[in-house]
Amino acid sequence: MPDPVPTIAELRATLRAIEGDVRDRPVLPFAVAPLDRRLADGGLRLDALHEVASRGSSWGDDAAAVLFAAGVAARTRGDVLWIVRSRDLFAPGLYQAGLEPARVIYAEARDDGELLALLEEGLRHRGLGAVVGEAKRVTMAQARRLQLAAEGGGTVALLLRRPARGGADPMHAPSAAVTRWRIGHAPSAPVPWDGLGRACWRIECVRQRGGDLFELLVEGSDEAGRLALPAQLVDRPAAQDRAPARAVG
Repeated sequence: MPDPVPTIAELRATLRAIEGDVRDRPVLPFAVAPLDRRLADGGLRLDALHEVASRGSSWGDDAAAVLFAAGVAARTRGDVLWIVRSRDLFAPGLYQAGLEPARVIYAEARDDGELLALLEEGLRHRGLGAVVGEAKRVTMAQARRLQLAAEGGGTVALLLRRPARGGADPMHAPSAAVTRWRIGHAPSAPVPWDGLGRACWRIECVRQRGGDLFELLVEGSDEAGRLALPAQLVDRPAAQDRAPARAVG
């Protein structure tokens, strides 16, 4: 006698057992409503890999991408492992984005392969708040290993993607990351005194698992790692703030 066909409820239960109930996954909200409501998980999953790249090749865009990652890491609990390929990271800048020097463990890797291995080791340690690294070449298999290492824990993986030789866009290559971001600097809001206002960034979610793409203008990370909406956008009607949504597979 053939086996009975499973019901829809039984199939759903099987999928939940394999993948885990999404409601139990740890999430770090940005606490910026227009941003969190566009993310499928209501924030960044802490048991996942997230990739960040600059929108352009300028120093301003590059700094914005690094400080975006620093702000996320600052709002986690525990020490942060930050792995670099060269000694060009400006620690006081990370502090201004909320990442206290006492929380950061720095490591230097000889190449992308060693960097990715150190990131994976940090994720499997389970005692860190975040692991951050900067790489140019990352294969789908390497990204998948990082994602698998992050799953089941509370250590978020933040991978800064640098353009490879020839300036190829790293976001065009396939990846297992749950979210992928492009970050660029934008003009600061005018202030009624001599000087500059809070830095503004244009953040673009170019991929998210289970959600749509979007762009948003925000004020950069403050001393607690928090983003905010620019003052001129706070009272803008919601209909004016909608970006065209495109489905992501």
